[in-house]
Amino acid sequence: MPVPVVIAASAENYRFNSDFLAKIVSDLSPEEWLRRPSEQTNHLAWIVGHMMWARRDVLVRLGTEWSPPWLGLFAKGSKCGDGAPYPSSNALLDAWREVSGLLAGALESVSEEVLSQPSPKGPPTADGKISGAVNYLAIHETYHVGQASYLRGWLGHNRLMG
Repeated sequence: MPVPVVIAASAENYRFNSDFLAKIVSDLSPEEWLRRPSEQTNHLAWIVGHMMWARRDVLVRLGTEWSPPWLGLFAKGSKCGDGAPYPSSNALLDAWREVSGLLAGALESVSEEVLSQPSPKGPPTADGKISGAVNYLAIHETYHVGQASYLRGWLGHNRLMG
């Protein structure tokens, strides 16, 4: 089934973000995943985990469950802390691939009926519907992909775009 028009652009953004984030982190060391420019900023492990937390929010709204045991470390409002028991970079990247596949499938199989339902309380939505939350969370994710790309450069790696 084709992706419904109301979320088609967001579905493409999620697909692009899935592939691009994997490239951003593909050659980084496990130590680099945990480096931060300052105590006020997040490291890559937190950013990637938080994007997966937001993807889980999309999946739940579309009727799919996914929740690794460590996902709560990355919830909205959580703080990035040194010494927190974050999953390894390999575990995070494996989970990113898993959630990306689930999200792609959910976006391709969701009905217009589901998307037109009122959105439960949570992320902002321009139309008050699940479709609006899906679209907002795609923008939210792209913001964090930009942060990850910036951190890649800050860590001294070549940029991948531009």
